[in-house]
Amino acid sequence: GLSGGGAFVLIYLGAVILLPLQLEIAELMVGRRSKAAPPQALRNVAAESGLSSRWGWMGVVLGGIGGMLALSFYSVVGGWTMAFTVEMATGAASGSVEQAKNLFGQLNANPWAVLTWFTIFIGATIVISARGIRGGVERAVKLMMPALLVILVLMVGYAMSVGEFQRAVDFLFTPDFSKVDASVFLAAAGQAFFSVSVGLTALVAYGSYIRRDTAIPQSALVIVGVDTVVALLAGLAIFPIIFAFGVEPDAGPGLVFITLPIVFAGMPGGGFFGALFFLLLLFAALTSSIGMLEAPVSWLAERTRLGRTGAALAAGGVSWSLGILAALSFNVLGDVHPLGGVPLFAGKTFFDLFDFMVVNLMMPLGGILIAIFVGWRIKSRFSHVELYADRSTPWFGAWRFLLRWFAPVVLTGIFLDMLIQ
Repeated sequence: GLSGGGAFVLIYLGAVILLPLQLEIAELMVGRRSKAAPPQALRNVAAESGLSSRWGWMGVVLGGIGGMLALSFYSVVGGWTMAFTVEMATGAASGSVEQAKNLFGQLNANPWAVLTWFTIFIGATIVISARGIRGGVERAVKLMMPALLVILVLMVGYAMSVGEFQRAVDFLFTPDFSKVDASVFLAAAGQAFFSVSVGLTALVAYGSYIRRDTAIPQSALVIVGVDTVVALLAGLAIFPIIFAFGVEPDAGPGLVFITLPIVFAGMPGGGFFGALFFLLLLFAALTSSIGMLEAPVSWLAERTRLGRTGAALAAGGVSWSLGILAALSFNVLGDVHPLGGVPLFAGKTFFDLFDFMVVNLMMPLGGILIAIFVGWRIKSRFSHVELYADRSTPWFGAWRFLLRWFAPVVLTGIFLDMLIQ
């Protein structure tokens, strides 16, 4: 396969354990130790180790601003997913390859359609967030995650029956180490890092709700384990039907919103399974968007008199306002490049700019700062007590080593590689 097939997957699996898992443990630990929203959590943990309260600004910039900015453009993609779920379910693309081919272009050419779906998606995120962690977020995730896994298994079964399953298995899992170089290592590590929501302090917010008797390392391992299984199953669901249709494997929105609808339109039962597939994506998108909103909502609820509902409406409202610019980047604002005079941002629309700022800048820099803060600055005994109740274990030393040395070095490599590209 591309980038060494199974070799890439092996590097990816190793990177998941060595990089995002360690950062996830660090973020959850900071959240539980302080029982506060990210800015105050970082201040509390810093003060405990005699450090400056300025560390709290990391929570404001990454969690508050970064979370709202991420939700603004991500909700446009969520809106596309919602629109395609309905289009597939109502048979708009079934049986007509040409019609399926034009769906994405027609959707984005209509600013009102894009804005409507974007608004419905971000509205659903705000409603779930406003209901709180127990009544909204936890209940939604408990409903959506099992449904997501059931749909994935059904999709893999469908791919086995109508697609070229063995070819997909070979493409994904047969290693070709001759194609592995530094760029492949960085790409696999980057894929692992971005697959888990670390770097924007959302997990610090979630960590503040974790009970004292819950083992954080094991919980983090379950989260990255489920995420990895979902990613691998998704590959086994998608690639067999792509190969059966004679389409070259691609990545990004082009694969999901252009290639796959064409494939589903030309396959038996494609309308039903196409709707299932986009419902699966919708559940995954909602679980991610809820996480993006959690850090700014918990911060506003803690620092103001807005309450949880008011905070969700305020933070969601900021994201919605910014998201209008991102949504219109595919039609009426398509030729607008707000920072075109800056070489780093040349040619970028509002959508591209928001995406670049969050994914290429804030997330890797946030990961580096979390690694430095927890690995180098706060006193190790606090981390030890929080994670292992002061029990002697080699796992703590291994976690601390990876956080102090491996994570900052690899994330710096990912950051520079993304800037160069």
